[in-house]
Parts: sequence; structure tokens; C-alpha cells
Amino acid sequence: MAVALRTVCAAVSRQSVRAFSSTCVTHAGIKWRLENGLPRGGSEYGPLTDLPDWSFADGRPAPLLKGQIRRQKQREEFARRAVYLNAEMDEGMKQWHESKEAKKQKEEHVKSLLLKPKGNLFKQKKK
Repeated sequence: MAVALRTVCAAVSRQSVRAFSSTCVTHAGIKWRLENGLPRGGSEYGPLTDLPDWSFADGRPAPLLKGQIRRQKQREEFARRAVYLNAEMDEGMKQWHESKEAKKQKEEHVKSLLLKPKGNLFKQKKK
């Protein structure tokens, strides 16, 4: 069985023209770009991506391209989500502090309802 499989693989590899590689693909310059505060690729953000390609001769700006509009909407959605999550976190912290205070007040109330010593024991503790 193993011999038959080995001969089939050898026959297929002889017919195949393309090379097979098991190494991971790395894009050139990613490490350098990240170390210098630039995007991973050249087309993610920056002046070449965000600014218009042309303008009118009289100085009017060009209309935004589809990709620029899409990226603008993505960034707005991301900002809205960040603000929403921040507000949600603040509300959660506020409720947590309020519940902690309520629990503390309840414990103090329960302590105040406990029986108090009377008679000679009470007088001895005061001294």
C-alpha cells in the first residue's frame, strides 16, 4: 500500500510544473513600515489613499472616489462604535459603584438592627 502511494506521488510530482512551498508568505517591508509608524501596506491609509487624485484647474476639489467614501464610512462607524462602547463601560462602572454602595449601606443597616448589650456589660464596655 505504501509503495503504491509513493509511486503515485512520484508520478504526479514529475508531471507537475509548479513548485510547492510550505513556507509562510511575508510581504516585503512590513516590519520596517510598522517600526516607522506606517501602515502594514501602502494602500491602507495615508495621503496616497485618502487625498484625491486630481482637482479642477480653478482649485475646486475633486469629488470623492468610491473607495474614499467607503473608507470614510468605515472610519465613522468605527468611531461611533468606540464612543458607544465607552459610554456603555462608563454606565456599567457607575452601576457597579452604586450597587457596591447599596450593599455597604445594607450591611450597616443590618448591623444597626442587631441586639445591643444591656445592663452591667454595657456599662463596662463604655469605660
